[in-house]
Amino acid sequence: MSVFVKKLVEKASLKKPAGWFSDSLKPDDVNPHLVFHYGIPLGSMLLAYDSFQRILAISTKDGLIKLFSKDGSQTILESPEAVQSKFLLFLENQGVILNVNVSNHIEVWDIEKKCLSAIHHFEKEITSLAAMRNGHYLYVGDSCGDVSVLRLHQEPCHIEPMKYRIPFAASHGKTSEAGSEISVKYILPQPAAEAKRVLIIYSDGVITLWSIRESKAVFSSCSGSNLQSTNQETKKVTAACWACPVGTKVAVGYSNGDIILWGIPDSKTEEALQNESSASQITSICKLNLGYKANKIPIAKLKWVNADGKLSRLYALGCSEGHSSNLLQVVLLNESTESRTIKLGLYPHESVVDMEITTNTIEQSKSRHDSLLLLGKSSHVYTYDDSLIERYLVQSQTKSSPSLPREAMIKLPYGDSSITVTKFITSIPCMPCSTDEDINMLTKNRLPLLPFETSLKDGNSSSFSPFSRAKNLFITGHSCGAINFWDASQPVLLPVASITQQSDNDFSASGIPVTALHFNYDSHLLVSGDQSGMVRIYTLKSESFAPQNTFMPFQGSSKKGNNHIIRGLKVVKVNGAVISINTTENLKQLAIGTDQGFVFLVDPEGLNVLYQKHIASEFSTGIISMHFETCSFHGFEKNVMIVTTKDSSILTLERDTGNTLNSGVVRPNKPSRALFTRILNGMESGTDINNINSDNSAPKQSYLLLCSEKATYTYSLSHLVQGVKKVLYKKKYNLSCYWASTVGCPDAGLILLFTSGRIEIRSLPELSLVKESSLRALTFSNFRPFSVSDITVSSSHDGEIIIVNGDQEVLFVSTLLHNEAYRLLDYVSQVLNKDLVNTQGIISSPSAKEKKKSIFSSMIKDNKSTKPKNGPEMEMEDSIRSIEELSTVFSSVNFPTDAETEEKKVTNEEDIDLDIDDIDIDDPKEKARGYPVIAGLNKQNFTNTFQAIKGKLKHVKVKTEKAPVNDEPQDEKTGAVNQIKKKYGYTSSGDSSAANMAKTKLSENLKKLQLWEHFCHFILLGHIIIIFMGEKYLKFHVGKFEGKRRYRLEVLRFTENEKKGL
Repeated sequence: MSVFVKKLVEKASLKKPAGWFSDSLKPDDVNPHLVFHYGIPLGSMLLAYDSFQRILAISTKDGLIKLFSKDGSQTILESPEAVQSKFLLFLENQGVILNVNVSNHIEVWDIEKKCLSAIHHFEKEITSLAAMRNGHYLYVGDSCGDVSVLRLHQEPCHIEPMKYRIPFAASHGKTSEAGSEISVKYILPQPAAEAKRVLIIYSDGVITLWSIRESKAVFSSCSGSNLQSTNQETKKVTAACWACPVGTKVAVGYSNGDIILWGIPDSKTEEALQNESSASQITSICKLNLGYKANKIPIAKLKWVNADGKLSRLYALGCSEGHSSNLLQVVLLNESTESRTIKLGLYPHESVVDMEITTNTIEQSKSRHDSLLLLGKSSHVYTYDDSLIERYLVQSQTKSSPSLPREAMIKLPYGDSSITVTKFITSIPCMPCSTDEDINMLTKNRLPLLPFETSLKDGNSSSFSPFSRAKNLFITGHSCGAINFWDASQPVLLPVASITQQSDNDFSASGIPVTALHFNYDSHLLVSGDQSGMVRIYTLKSESFAPQNTFMPFQGSSKKGNNHIIRGLKVVKVNGAVISINTTENLKQLAIGTDQGFVFLVDPEGLNVLYQKHIASEFSTGIISMHFETCSFHGFEKNVMIVTTKDSSILTLERDTGNTLNSGVVRPNKPSRALFTRILNGMESGTDINNINSDNSAPKQSYLLLCSEKATYTYSLSHLVQGVKKVLYKKKYNLSCYWASTVGCPDAGLILLFTSGRIEIRSLPELSLVKESSLRALTFSNFRPFSVSDITVSSSHDGEIIIVNGDQEVLFVSTLLHNEAYRLLDYVSQVLNKDLVNTQGIISSPSAKEKKKSIFSSMIKDNKSTKPKNGPEMEMEDSIRSIEELSTVFSSVNFPTDAETEEKKVTNEEDIDLDIDDIDIDDPKEKARGYPVIAGLNKQNFTNTFQAIKGKLKHVKVKTEKAPVNDEPQDEKTGAVNQIKKKYGYTSSGDSSAANMAKTKLSENLKKLQLWEHFCHFILLGHIIIIFMGEKYLKFHVGKFEGKRRYRLEVLRFTENEKKGL
């Protein structure tokens, strides 16, 4: 027992006047919280998978994110808002998962720390989300058709909106015909060149390949006849994915059931992408006929699996509210797909909302084993062996008759059947062991939940934890009739032992659900009752619990195996299903209550039924509890039995005879289903606390606590045995309560669980609120019609609660302020393998300090390797190498926003006054020599800057040609013109000749820029442009005159330090 609980018990054990319960439990003593969640949470909606770390994520309707690792570790994350997720995305092998909810908030979760690192509030409705595999950049598509770029900074963690953006008008193509409701449906960075190109798929079916550096659409599917041939009917894009490893094929699903494979042009060089006159477009390759269109089933999701080319597969999921025969299909994608479709239809038991492919590696053979996971509408997860799916498709090509892959539903690994009843015992004296021993025991004995969890077994049966190591013991009764013992020292249950025989002559499982359990640890007495009315009294061997015993088999049906646990077994039959069991303190008498209203008193030694009593009830006859008590009745001490029925009716029986002490039955005015009763012992009200140790102290005051679905009552026990209803305290609920129990030994407080997820801790006997908390993981009523039979709850005296929800999840809840209940909590909650992070070539963007130091070193680095490479290898290397350069690209404004455009409307009017004197390109006065390494500088980073300069010069040229000659003399202009004439060898007379010379100079400047554009490299540093031409380089300053938008290119000299930097 923990130190905290001991102190609490000592405090509660002090004799105080009535009301001492409220003094023993204070708000600072309790803290209801979720310790650990095991299994699949209710309300699951989305799946995501990190293929490097092998972490599966499941998000729910109310903002929970459950994570599963390949080693069996699990953890649950709780978003600030209890709203549904729209997108769930791993930044693979970076320890980060992104969650986008319906409020358009982007949450950044640190998997290692299990905490929310940052939240970004996006202003528009997010309709698509994508992340670069080799960087920290995100693409966010919105309902207006625009794509924004965000950068994730990790230290400190925050999301920075970048200046770079992809507006709808520039990327969609046919903006004049497009409607206002066209959104970005999918954003797919091209796998072999994700730092250069990204594929954008709009909801209306338009597909655009966008060049990041050129900041323009290089290829599109909206090219006249091609668009008409594929969009003859109104349909929207509903699903998409890449269908090849390098990004030359994409599969797109539509709202009418179509699935089309599109060919993306393979641009081998940057020059090909820059060729605006290229006739190549995104064209459809083939249409897959899978039957979705005939049944008008929209495509909900597409997923492609690469398997050595010829065995590549496309998984197609249809979106159907009702059950459909072809809801999920797998098609083989190879060179014969256009002529012959090889497909497989899978038939899940319910509608599927999401799917994912997971990977597992068997340790002994190092072989890879993939699994197809399907998330059902009811939150159940189904799995298929993906290798069997592949085998089926391969054999189908030879026209053989392969067997269909079988579906399996993911269930709790705690027995072959559902858990129907539980008991939980904590703070058991156990054999001490080290942390390493605990981890070793956990690794060997844990039972896998999901198919991708690493298997350490070779097919043999598991080893099992001994009783002597169990600090906490969890006992489960099952629908098949089995009873299992579990080591709950850690929040991952380890098998200890199993009992399946039902009598001395029958050692097979009966198949009858266990409905009641009673266990006395000190005497090792186990009593079980089942639905048929069979009561079994097991006496377990004491040596099984001895510290020297280091092994206890988790045995099945053999008598020999169970003899290792059981010393004796006795059986008695009663009327009705057993729903309650209790014993006297000396274990001499056993009380059994059934759902038909019978109470049986049994002698467990001789198996004699001392009596049976039928309790008639107006509403419900089931007996939920029986308590043995000694109390005063008309001045005499009486041994009584307090019996409570399901409808909250209470009556008193004489223990030895079963006769009722009175004819009165106590019940609330508005009866509801009773959940829990307890006898509370205190002291007579008004007793002087200073005289509690005297011999003349007053007799004890006792109470009966009754908890129902709608209210809790504290009755006077002395009045109750006389048939008198005296309610001392009462508390009604606004919500429906489904479970109640007390905490402390003796009882110090009341715990109430509500279907809304709320937990209340109340004082005894006054029922005043001590503390309340709301746990989202305990919210059961929001997802489906609530059934009490689906939920099994048990608690220990020190406030530890285990909640089992059907075959799906187990929740470990603590109510007191102590962390000593479970071992290895941090170990079983750590799903991230830190040794794998950033070992798969993930490129991190450099910090601002690093970028400042490496402006020219990055240029030199690009020229170290000049060996030519071709094909996807060159594309992949270029993509990884250029991730760092994206920081410069994404930090620059490529398209002005609407606000910036309005601001420029006024200032651009001044550009009309741009004169020839505002643009002057002089020859350098000093030519730099040497530095041949600069010759290979890539110009793509600075193309946009020169294009802007070139466009300005073209604008001035056209204006000069169209403008009439001004005959009025202007002194200032004349001086400028004469200087131009003098510089180029002309006389200063004649206005027409001056205009001709101006045109000549502009022409020469344009030729220079065109020459530099094709044969030189340049870099823009603030207002400085450095131009490299072979071994020569020039330095220009971009200046303004009098604050106006007039630009001048001025030749500057390099300082000695700058030359050294080069």
